[in-house]
This record gives sequence, C-alpha cells and structure tokens, in this order.
Amino acid sequence: MELNGNGFKLRGWKEEDAAALQRHADNTNISDFLFDRFPSPYTLGEAVKWILIKLNQNPVLSFVIDIEGDLAGVIGIDLRDDIYRKSPLLGYWLREDYWGRGIMTEAVKLVTAYAFANLDIVRIQAGVLSNNPRSMRVLEKAGYTKEGILKNNIIKKGAVLDEHIYGFVKG
Repeated sequence: MELNGNGFKLRGWKEEDAAALQRHADNTNISDFLFDRFPSPYTLGEAVKWILIKLNQNPVLSFVIDIEGDLAGVIGIDLRDDIYRKSPLLGYWLREDYWGRGIMTEAVKLVTAYAFANLDIVRIQAGVLSNNPRSMRVLEKAGYTKEGILKNNIIKKGAVLDEHIYGFVKG
C-alpha cells in the first residue's frame, strides 16, 4: 500500500526501517508533543517492537513517511472501540529537518482521504497539546476544525496543559 504525495510517499513498514526509526524518533523535540507511550529515549529495541506490530496490517493504519527512500516520519490512524468505534484518532510526527515544508499537511490530507475510503468511520479526531501550535496549524491547513479546548487535560513532563481537539467529519 502506497499513497503518493508531492516529494514523498506514505508506505507500509519494513523490518529495515528500524535503524532510521530509532535515529529519528529519539528526539525530545518530537516526543515532548506525543503521548507518554511514545518511548523516550527511543531505543532500537522499541523500534523493532513497533515495526513487528505494524508489519502486514490489513487494512494499513500506520504509514512511514518516506522521502527518497528514507523514513522521515510516521502517520497513522488509531482505531478505538466501544462508543468510539467510528471515530479513530490521528497521530503523526516528522523529523525536524523536514518541518515547515508542508509535508505533514499533505500527509494528513492523504491519510484522511484513505481512511474515509477504506474504513467504516464517520470522523477522525486529533488531540494536540497546547504547547504545539505548529501541529494545530497542520490540522487547520489540512481541513480539520478545532472543536474545543479541554482545560488542564494533559500532564506532560510534569506540566499541566490544555488539549486542543480537532475533528474531520465525513461529509
């Protein structure tokens, strides 16, 4: 499965992605804005474990952002269950040397279109830490709507932060 963007592609995982995943994910400028379940430090063992879980997904829910054959980031849909079964979460990160080039905005658009075409969902939701305005801008440029702010909803590295909730509704 591949989705083609302008100067990059979104593709499935390969075992040989482990070293690049470890190298680029082991960055506090990335992990500081993600769930605590995202390892920090990000070891090679964590990279291998992640890839083994994501290999051969059907349908594909987690994509490598591939630029010129190298892992530049990750984007994916996290399916939920129970009353949230039709509203998955969107998550993503991009290595720093590619920030500000519009890659993530386009990747979000591609994954959003893919998810609505291939999954039985009615919306996609993304939560953004209040100290990450760049991610908010990515979502806004990709057509997501800010639906609200959950005050003091997140604890990250001892800091109490608001969570900005964005949604894209099938329409």
